[in-house]
Amino acid sequence: MKHAFVFPGQGAQFAGMGKSFYDNSSFSKKIFEQANEILGFRISDVMFTGSDEELKQTRITQPAIFLHSIIAFKSIDNARPDMVAGHSLGEFSALVANGTLSFEDGLRLVSLRAQAMQKACELNPSTMAAVLGLADEKVEEICAQVQQETGEVVVAANYNCPGQLVISGSNKGIEVACEQLKAAGAKRALVLPVGGAFHSPLMEPARQELQAAIEATNFHNPSCPVYQNVVAKGVINREEIKQNLIAQLTGAVKWTQCVQAMIADGASKFTEAGPGKVLQGLIAKINKEMVTEGVS
Repeated sequence: MKHAFVFPGQGAQFAGMGKSFYDNSSFSKKIFEQANEILGFRISDVMFTGSDEELKQTRITQPAIFLHSIIAFKSIDNARPDMVAGHSLGEFSALVANGTLSFEDGLRLVSLRAQAMQKACELNPSTMAAVLGLADEKVEEICAQVQQETGEVVVAANYNCPGQLVISGSNKGIEVACEQLKAAGAKRALVLPVGGAFHSPLMEPARQELQAAIEATNFHNPSCPVYQNVVAKGVINREEIKQNLIAQLTGAVKWTQCVQAMIADGASKFTEAGPGKVLQGLIAKINKEMVTEGVS
């Protein structure tokens, strides 16, 4: 039986995150101070004493969750994953956990990714919506139909668990799609308080910027497979990992499929390292027989 480690994405942040690690571990304090130096500002201060609004800014949120996740992972005695995965941003944390990326390179890429996404959001006013209670195939069909009829961008973005799919696109496209999804029987089609259409073609400017940085970064041979969002299978080849990571910004997060693939490959226990318990909840909905725990 195999032990999988999973890492959360944007939305898991909370005011005061990481402070107990900083206060109670000299090792964690050292990593926080190293991150402050790399980023050029004291992200630790924002994490510990910043408001919810400050923490919601993409340029803060992403490095904060990454940093919290890595410190949580490193706090586990003898953590030896058999496989890793991360939800969207969490894939970068997973790649540090399995040795593909150094902590320093991972943090630099996450910071650049966050800033590039922020810029892309400003270029294209756009949003996302959570769709509950409809089959994935029906949601995909309606998104394609809306795109065809309106010329607006609307795509399936996050396959979170059965019956919960997040769509992404232009403001108008999402508005029309939500109306049609409700008419088709969705329990809810709720526009989310996010600043842009993550994991859609509208992130193309950010993808190009991130691609250049990823290609210039040294990727190492991983200690175990990473189950990547865009392919939903274990990958061990570092060049493949690079290409999948580049494709992730405009591609869908196939989280349901990733978890199913990990279980098919022998995972029986999942440990979520990072703020919150979102992934533990999703894994329980994907397969209630799995053992889940968290380190936050």
